[in-house]
Amino acid sequence: MSSENTIYIDAAGHILGRLASIVAKKLLEGYRVYVVNVEKAVLSGEKNRVVEGYKLLLRVKIHVNPEKTKIMRPRSPVSIFKRAVRGMLPMDKPRGRLAYKRLKVYVGVPPEFINVEFTKYPEALYTKLRGKYITVEELARELGWRGVAR
Repeated sequence: MSSENTIYIDAAGHILGRLASIVAKKLLEGYRVYVVNVEKAVLSGEKNRVVEGYKLLLRVKIHVNPEKTKIMRPRSPVSIFKRAVRGMLPMDKPRGRLAYKRLKVYVGVPPEFINVEFTKYPEALYTKLRGKYITVEELARELGWRGVAR
C-alpha cells in the first residue's frame, strides 16, 4: 500500500452525505480511501422522520416472489455508507466502477489501523447542524441490523 495515495478517514461525528461526497471526490481523484467508525456518522433530522423515510424504501412491492427476488436495501452501517458514496459516483462508466472498488469501510477501528493518523473534514462535521440528528448505528438497528459483538 502506498501511503501517499491512501486516505484514512474517521467518520465519527461527520454528516453522512457531506462525508460521502468528499469521499466520492477523493475516489475519483485516484485515492484509495479507508473509512472507519462509520456507525458514528450522523444523519440530520428527527429520529422518527429519518427512520420512516428509510422504511418506506424497504416496502417496495413487486409482482414476483418477494422471497426470491426482493429488492435488496442496505441495513448495516457499512452498506448504508457505501450506498451513499455509490450514488455520487458515475457507476455507468468504468472510471466510477474502478473508483468504487478503492473504497473500504469498517464498523469500529480494525487492529491494523490502530497506529494510523485519521483525517477529519471540518466542513462535514455535525457541529454545523442546528437541529436534531440520528447516528447511522441507530438507523441500522431500527432497520434490523443486529450489530457486531464487541
